[in-house]
Amino acid sequence: MRTDQDRVDVRGVVSFVAIAYAPAWLLTLPLWLTGQGLTWVWSPVVLVLMMFMPAVAAYVVDKWISPRPRPLRYGGVTNDGGVRRWWRYGLLAWLGAPVAMVLALLVGSLLGVYQADWTGFSGLAQQQQVVVGEAETTSPASLAMAEIGKLFLFGWLNVIPAFGAEWGWRGYLSRALLPLGQPGMFVTTGVLWGLWHAPLLVLGYNYPTAPVVAAVLMMVGYCTLLGVLLGWLRLASESVWPAAIAHGFVNASAALPIVFGAAGHPITGISEGLLGWSGWIVLGLLILVLTMVNKLPVRLDTDESGISQGVRRRSRR
Repeated sequence: MRTDQDRVDVRGVVSFVAIAYAPAWLLTLPLWLTGQGLTWVWSPVVLVLMMFMPAVAAYVVDKWISPRPRPLRYGGVTNDGGVRRWWRYGLLAWLGAPVAMVLALLVGSLLGVYQADWTGFSGLAQQQQVVVGEAETTSPASLAMAEIGKLFLFGWLNVIPAFGAEWGWRGYLSRALLPLGQPGMFVTTGVLWGLWHAPLLVLGYNYPTAPVVAAVLMMVGYCTLLGVLLGWLRLASESVWPAAIAHGFVNASAALPIVFGAAGHPITGISEGLLGWSGWIVLGLLILVLTMVNKLPVRLDTDESGISQGVRRRSRR
């Protein structure tokens, strides 16, 4: 991946953040005005529309505010070689996201913060109001297999709105912040991505039982850690599509804590799954592995080695 600047384009980045935030936050107004919050019947539509706002921001900035000759190429929507260039990363994203969630549940179970029923699927049966033992009802195992099958097949529908988010956060912003150096870019992008969720977090999104401040801090931490892995996919593949696939299937995998959970133990998001602190251990270990095998920082054609002053980049590092 080649870059064309040695300093952060402050005007472009500030404009991107404003455009990504303002319309998305305005879209949450009906959730407040109806008084129904996330239970409002149209809230799924609101969430999907919100996820496209970073893509809108990226396109507007690259097209009119800080114009680039090939905005789609800059954002990783298109790339040299097409799918052949990034399909292996896409496959890793598709299969790796659910595996990472299962590993997070295993860690949570070992630490005692996630009560699992790996074979009985009693939590799923409880949610579906299945009366176990009656011949007329669908067995919990059948329900679990159906949920897992839907995850791997229909999870691709989640990639569509995830692409809207990733074009912005990883496609545009990660690349625009590369002059900060990759660690600085990962942290800054993750924090901005996490704070972007603030109006939803106040309504109980992802962490319904947590105080608002704690929910915001949890989301920022989660987005920063996950953002490193998504950013690695984007930089290593020179395409935004593997990151979009991973994002979509991470979201689809949110059903797995319920699938493998034990009845009588509601999911709070604070300690279970990838959202919870036990899942952060898995995300951190994955980042550590990438670092140990010299995949992080990503080796680029040209790389930003400065912190914020636009220091000249070193070749291949």
